[in-house]
Amino acid sequence: MTDTGVREMAHVRAPGKINVSLAVGAVMEDGYHDVATTYQAVSLYEDIRAYHADDFSVSFTGDFDLSGIPLDASNLAIKAAQLLARTAKYRGGVRLEIQKNVPIAGGMGGGSADAAGALVACDALWGTNLGKDALLELAAQLGADVPFALMGGTAIGTGRGDRLSPVLTSHEHFEWVLVLAEYGLSTPAVYGELDAHRERHVADIKPAPQSPTVDTHVLQALRAGDPVMLADSLSNDLQAPALHLQPALVDILELGESNGALAGIVSGSGPTLAFLAQDVESAIDLQVTLSAAGHKVVRVTGPVHGARLVND
Repeated sequence: MTDTGVREMAHVRAPGKINVSLAVGAVMEDGYHDVATTYQAVSLYEDIRAYHADDFSVSFTGDFDLSGIPLDASNLAIKAAQLLARTAKYRGGVRLEIQKNVPIAGGMGGGSADAAGALVACDALWGTNLGKDALLELAAQLGADVPFALMGGTAIGTGRGDRLSPVLTSHEHFEWVLVLAEYGLSTPAVYGELDAHRERHVADIKPAPQSPTVDTHVLQALRAGDPVMLADSLSNDLQAPALHLQPALVDILELGESNGALAGIVSGSGPTLAFLAQDVESAIDLQVTLSAAGHKVVRVTGPVHGARLVND
């Protein structure tokens, strides 16, 4: 910050998420689905830095293949910055530099974290000071997972996932071990596979409700802070279609669950796999085993805060 009090750069850290539970409703006429999900923000962060500029631009660095990320106005972080500028009647632009640590198209909401981080960073850089409630309203216009990336913690998401209700947990944190794939999965493709599966088995399975709900056992486990209870309650309607599209994930799930994980689950629409561990020691042992098998593994904890300014 300069002597005049004008901020030269804003640095925000925004978390990825795990869907501890995810129930998907029946497909609607517009092709979308209502969901009932339990989000948990985890300690794998996107780093978003915002600098003053005359126009809007974004660039990315990270250990992933970044070639598929759009850099034009279709990028969600650019959309977030432009939405904030229009709302606040700000006439300048921003240069966004994003260090990606959350896998791309990995089912952990990395793009949503970028958008939430861009909102917080631009609000601070420009001095627009809209406040968290106003930023949450903007976040809801950008995508289903963006409000949660802004809020963080643990929360129930309903509707498209953007209607949030915080969930208090009595546990300081849960231990997770993530296996990051070298490829992504298209969220629309996974939802499409779910719809196709339900259509194929329409005579054999109970029809999906239009408006699903979160299983109370999940909430009880979170409030009790009991990883064993939570492991028994993990669920994801998108897991079967994700495994059908990427059968190699089945072997990794079995490897983790046979080497100390309380349970494993596909995160969101995948292909990231999240394994819940009993404690730190178990998580470290599992991380070592999965790494030795040649997988890219990250150990994280949750819940953590949402998109937040970092004092550099």
